[in-house]
Amino acid sequence: MRRAVLVFLGVLLLTAPAAAQDASRPVLHLHQSQIEEVLRPTTLDVNDPLAVFAFVLDSLPERVTVYPTENYFYFTFVHNGVPYAGNIRLDASNRDQGKVQFGYFEQTTEWLEDTPTMFRELDASDGVVLEKVERFLYRLSYKGKSVLFALNELSDVKPPPATLAPQEIFIGPVFDDSGIRFFLIYDKAIRSFLFVLDETVRVADALLPNPRRPRLLIGKRTGFVYYRDHRRERKILVGVYEDNVRVNNYFDGPFDQLPDNFIEGETLRDALIEIQPDLKGQIDRFGGTPDGEVRYMIAPYRLYREEREFDALDRCAARRRNAPEARYYRCFVVDEGRQDLTRRPSRVPKNPIQQPQ
Repeated sequence: MRRAVLVFLGVLLLTAPAAAQDASRPVLHLHQSQIEEVLRPTTLDVNDPLAVFAFVLDSLPERVTVYPTENYFYFTFVHNGVPYAGNIRLDASNRDQGKVQFGYFEQTTEWLEDTPTMFRELDASDGVVLEKVERFLYRLSYKGKSVLFALNELSDVKPPPATLAPQEIFIGPVFDDSGIRFFLIYDKAIRSFLFVLDETVRVADALLPNPRRPRLLIGKRTGFVYYRDHRRERKILVGVYEDNVRVNNYFDGPFDQLPDNFIEGETLRDALIEIQPDLKGQIDRFGGTPDGEVRYMIAPYRLYREEREFDALDRCAARRRNAPEARYYRCFVVDEGRQDLTRRPSRVPKNPIQQPQ
């Protein structure tokens, strides 16, 4: 999945040399390291997916953690001055059949949005072996190198009882690639989803209130906009900064990190069919098409450029705060006239997706 460099290109792999280590201190990243990386000539056949896969796997330690809940393990590298990004994905729908999805591409930017993508689904026929060790632990091997991939174990993560309205169903916990955790909730009364901020753990952001509308808060690091619910002690995700979606970086919103490992039975599929009945018989329990190429997008928030775009939502919620539940929560539906779902690519690194406004 395409991931733009957020501060320094490739700097995630280049930390400062260890001195007297203190785990509570920040990690220092050097501009010097970035410059030396982009200046260094390198040899890699970026037109050969298996060669790039071997390079990535060889570069990993013996064990890594896959934090995002759609099971993408992201990486970046610089090759002859050009930044690349990509992922290894252990898709919940077919990883137990030994399938591994691998993709990479030149970094997307505001001035270069569309760059070629290399994608392969790999398995034993390619010499790539994926073995299940435990429920959330897999061993990936190729040409003598093996790496353990530990998936994010969130089985016990549930929203506090007071977080849910009577008409709401908890679909599962979401760990977004931004490092922010959410509860994915389906509201039967309004036939729409909500991403509610998980505050049972420390939120990896600073939330700044809007001076004019104090119930609106914006993440200083992520640009995510939340609304402090009038009815319950919770914060609902209502906005994602549009430019982050355009370049598909780590802050493009949680629509692409659904709780795949934790969806119980038909809960998600039933909700999707309730919203859009013509999907019956067309999607699996993850909301994907049978060929695995397309998944239906859950993005119940606005793509914004200015905070004033949420003024109408704030006015609506304030006016209806004592109204029946369904009438109040309709204020959080992005477009009441359009509640069908948008298709998004599933098994390839996605292109920037424009959400209908």
